[in-house]
Parts: sequence; C-alpha cells; structure tokens
Amino acid sequence: MTITDRIEINPRVMLGKPVIRGTRIPVELILRKLSEGASEVDLLDAYPRLTREDIHAAMRYAADTLAHEEIVFIGKDQRGD
Repeated sequence: MTITDRIEINPRVMLGKPVIRGTRIPVELILRKLSEGASEVDLLDAYPRLTREDIHAAMRYAADTLAHEEIVFIGKDQRGD
C-alpha cells in the first residue's frame, strides 16, 4: 500500500485539499481531531467510511509533506548576529 492508494488530491473535491480517497474527509480534519484528543476509535465511530489504515495514511502524508517542506529565510537574522 502506498499513501496515494489512500490519499487523493482532486480540484473538484474539497477545493483540491488532500482527502481520504473516495470520500470528502480531509486529511486536515483527521489530524485536527487527533490533535484535539480524539482517538482512532472516536474517528472510526464518527466517520463510518474511515478505516484505521486511512488514519495512518493521513498521518504519514502529513509527515512526508513536512519532511519535504522548504523554508526560505529572507532579510536579516532576527538575533542580530
């Protein structure tokens, strides 16, 4: 299984935000609910089409996205060095 098996980006679905494939459940929603203290069981109860594998794929997608993020610093160093 690859992340793309579970995560879809389609401009016609949720304005192109990453969602669980075949649903309108955004990756962002899953991560936000988990960060607010929801458990996997809570998410599975609230969203019957969601699976544990979908939740894990959402977390992997977020981690991979952050791992490939590029940060560009512009201007002076704020520390005054």
